[in-house]
Amino acid sequence: MLGSLPHRCGVTGDEATPLAAVTLGYVRAIAAVRGQITLLETRIAEQLASHPDGAIFTSLPRSGTVRAAALLAEIGDCRERFPTPEALACLAGAAPSTRQSGQHRAVTFRYACDKKLRDAVIDFAAGSRFANAWAAETYARAIGRGKRHPHAVRILARAWIHVIWRCWQDGVPYDPERHRGLQRTTLAAAA
Repeated sequence: MLGSLPHRCGVTGDEATPLAAVTLGYVRAIAAVRGQITLLETRIAEQLASHPDGAIFTSLPRSGTVRAAALLAEIGDCRERFPTPEALACLAGAAPSTRQSGQHRAVTFRYACDKKLRDAVIDFAAGSRFANAWAAETYARAIGRGKRHPHAVRILARAWIHVIWRCWQDGVPYDPERHRGLQRTTLAAAA
């Protein structure tokens, strides 16, 4: 199929000079933006490392620097703000919204939430399933129950929120050896 397409060598002659200048302009702009991104990533890493809760969020599987910083920035360090993991899950939009009136009960997607917090938690949860057996199994079970990807990731995010909240409240980094859900997953896989 590709053999039937005419071979093009690019623009040459008088038309090439202005197009080359435009291309070089784009390359310089991309290089400048990339330099700023690198500088910002460095500053984020420095700030995260110096924060007392930084180790908690960087210990999470596949959190990386930017994901960990986003989680920390959105959750914050005021532990009284979220007295329970469900309070955090609701604000993050990871818990469903239940409306009940008389005999009618509806469980729906939670639209009213902190969108930045939801984005940070969902992004982390979606990535964690590639590095953590418990997360992968939790996601796979949700998919197996007929949930679509976005719903399955929210289910996983809600489960992770309970783990993150406990680590955050106790002030200790995530330790897979102490994570009972991961231990059950590992034992089931070995059996």
